[in-house]
Parts: sequence; C-alpha cells; structure tokens
Amino acid sequence: MAVKVLSENDLQKKIGVVVGTRPGIIKFSPVIRALEESGADYFIVHTGQHYSYNMDKQFFEELELPEPSYTNEAVRKETLHGAQTAEMIRGMEQAFLSERPAVVIVGGDANTNLAGALAARKLGIHVAHMEAGLRSDDWRMPEEHNRVMIDHISEYLFTPTAHTRENLVNDNVKGEMHIVGNTIVDAVYQNLELAREKSRVLKELALDGTDYFLVTAHREENVDSAERLSGILGSFRGISEKYNVPIIFPVHPRTVNRLKEFDLYGIPDTINGLELIEPVGYLDFLMLMANAGLVLTDSGGIQEETCIMQVPCVTLRDNTERPETVEAGGNCIGTTCPETVLECAEKMLSRDRDWDNPFGDGAAGRKIADILIQKLDTDEHTHSQSL
Repeated sequence: MAVKVLSENDLQKKIGVVVGTRPGIIKFSPVIRALEESGADYFIVHTGQHYSYNMDKQFFEELELPEPSYTNEAVRKETLHGAQTAEMIRGMEQAFLSERPAVVIVGGDANTNLAGALAARKLGIHVAHMEAGLRSDDWRMPEEHNRVMIDHISEYLFTPTAHTRENLVNDNVKGEMHIVGNTIVDAVYQNLELAREKSRVLKELALDGTDYFLVTAHREENVDSAERLSGILGSFRGISEKYNVPIIFPVHPRTVNRLKEFDLYGIPDTINGLELIEPVGYLDFLMLMANAGLVLTDSGGIQEETCIMQVPCVTLRDNTERPETVEAGGNCIGTTCPETVLECAEKMLSRDRDWDNPFGDGAAGRKIADILIQKLDTDEHTHSQSL
C-alpha cells in the first residue's frame, strides 16, 4: 500500500529548506549558512517557481550557497495559480518521501511556500514558517491568502517583529511563536560588503553617487491590471519631469509580457531618463538600492531592504504588510496614482535618512537555525500531535 502519511518513526533528524523565488533564496541564505556552520543535516528543495539563470541560479552562485538537492522543472509550464501550486506539491511530496525530514521550513508568502507547507503537512511532517504574521488585509493579493494559510498549519512560527506576532495572536494560530527578527537584515549586512567588492553595475550604467532613482514593478495586482500599470508608468513620467534624474527600471518578465499585452510597451520610451534594463543579480541590485536617491517599488522585500539601508522608499501599492517601514519613517504608501506617488516622493526626499531599522540585529538566521536544531534534539518534537 502506498504511503500517505509518515509516522514519527519514519522521520529523520533532518531539516528540509524550501525555496523557489529570488526573495526566498536571499532571505534563506543566512539560515542556510547558519545550518552549514552548525553541521546540521539539511537539504534544499527548489520548487521550480522561478527557474532561470537570472531569476534564481545566479543568486545561488553569487551568494555561494549549495545547489538544491531537488528541483522541479515541470512547474515552469504552468501559469495558473492552482496548477502551479499542485505541480509544486507533487514534486516536493516526492522529495520529502525520499528524505523524510522531521521538519520543513518555508519562508514568505509565494505559491512556493504554500505548496511546501501543504506537502509537508499532508505527510505528517512539522512545518516552520519564517516571516510569519505579515498581513496586508488585502484579499485581492494571492500572497495574503498564502501567508494566512501557512501560518495556520505551521508548528513553528518565526516572526520578524512584535507587530507580526500580534497579528498571529489575533488570528488565533496554534503554532509556537518566536520573535527572531528578519533574515533580510542578515542578508543585507552579510552581502553589502561583498557587493561593494564585486559589483560593477554602477560603472556599467554610468551612474554617479545617489543622483538616480531605482524603480521596480512586478506584483500581479499591479501589472496584470492595465489601469494600475498605466498609473505606475504615469508616476514614472511625473517623477522624471520633476526631478530630471536617471530612473533605472530592471524589468521583471511578467511586467514585460503585460506591457506588450496591454499595448503599453512603447510608453517607457517616451519618458525622459527612464532606462529599462534586464533583471540583475542580487549583488548588483543591492548596489543599485544602496546608492539610489529614491526607490519606488511594489516589492515587500525591497521595502525592508531600503528601510534597513536608510534609502527612502515609495511603495506602489494601496497598502503594505510591512507597516514597520512606514512607522520607522523609511517608506510612504504611494498607491499607483501619479499624483499620490509624486507627493510621497517629495515627502521622502525631504526627510533625513536617520530612521532606525525595525527588523532586528542581523542574527535572525542563527536564531532560526538554533531553534530548529534544538527542536530536533528534544523530546518536544513528536508527530503524534496535530494542530
């Protein structure tokens, strides 16, 4: 008879690490390094959600991380959320049956993480969620569905801040909560010096000092809407007309496709100073962020990174699951309305870059690794319990 659920005796004192997106690889890099240093038995599963040289393989190489033991390349042919998630679950289920880890850790809110959590949960493997407790309360966002579901099926919840822990308490989750800070702080601290040594992107793009702006846009609720994507382009036009500085735009593949689909592809050429470039590696992007006069983005991770590096940020969304960045003074919610974005840009550029980093001391990766290893070594880690 085929195995459907693993028993406690089937499981090994081993940790499964699930990645599948660029932000996930970056945020897990400090955890993976800490597991390596501890000599822990672990393995990496790549779900295949992003699988190309630019979107992920380059990040493993730049960050000097071990390659995944398992990669599901079949995912790339799926485009719908349900089909993509189902294919990732299938691939990870096979990896987990082969490795039989006692705990699987996922991090964040992409489909990758929901699939990893569900695959582990269905097999009776404990789930740990790094970056637990984030909430935008915006149910248009697939990421919001994912993060809520993952939190409710996780035994171990690693929260970045007291605010995110409070969200978990309010949601009545059953797992064990630990405030550890955010591993993006670790990643920025660990990799910024490396970026300064290795990156040549500023010279290649002929950028001088902080006299340029950096922009990104890739979220589904933004770029899959012709109206919102047009608003974002209009925002870039307004910024260009007011400040007359280079605006660097590494364009996500999804965004390129939607610009063409909505017949908007020629508009960037009419915006003075806007330079569309191919996606860049993490170290190059870190340098572009660290030296920018202003960053405009719809990325959650970039909101955190700019806040940590004291680079002013305008968020091209109606809300954020990172309210700490706004409260600290490093971020302003600009929506996709050109007038509001311009107001936020003016506000952020007039502000002193002296806010405090709200995301911890740069030791989150070590804390997470230590807790997971401790759980494997104690009698607390049993699989007769259920949530």
